Amino acid sequence: MSRISPVILSDLTSDMQNILSAVEIKMGFMPNDALLMAHKPDVMLAFGNLVQAVYDEQSEISPVLKRLIGLVTSHAAGCRYCQAHTAHAALNHDIDDAKLEALWEYETSPLYSDAERAALRLAQAAGMSPAYVSEDIFTELNSHFSNSQIVEIVATISLFGFLNKWNSVFETEIESLPKAVLDKYFPH
Repeated sequence: MSRISPVILSDLTSDMQNILSAVEIKMGFMPNDALLMAHKPDVMLAFGNLVQAVYDEQSEISPVLKRLIGLVTSHAAGCRYCQAHTAHAALNHDIDDAKLEALWEYETSPLYSDAERAALRLAQAAGMSPAYVSEDIFTELNSHFSNSQIVEIVATISLFGFLNKWNSVFETEIESLPKAVLDKYFPH
């Protein structure tokens, strides 16, 4: 159970109800963190704009890699809620089961490219508190990605920095669909 109660949908304006309904359709379930955030609609709307910008359809970084970046960042930060969501989202973006299962061996697994390793190395280092991002990590990153792509990667990491804190502080309850994915691929 979360540390605060989620909003009651019928108490929200019709605009907010419509937004949450769209979120539910896109994700396949109603995310509990959105129901907590909806206590402050302006915060939820601003956050929604950030999510849309990070997951822009015109992205130069694949949706699967962005979900894996979020997953590794969230693991480094210790946020099980976000690990569950990003693993679920990666599966919804057609990641191969074997690749998801090999995530923690990304440094040596042949399922991961050198570019993916560089991005995930950054995600792991940046997800720690304090962040430890060495020059070596950035040198490797620069050999695989443009400045624009690096900004996308860091924006994804930063988005999950917010979400990791939000959900850890509130101890947001993990919904059944993402929890099943988390339990299957990354049992505690």
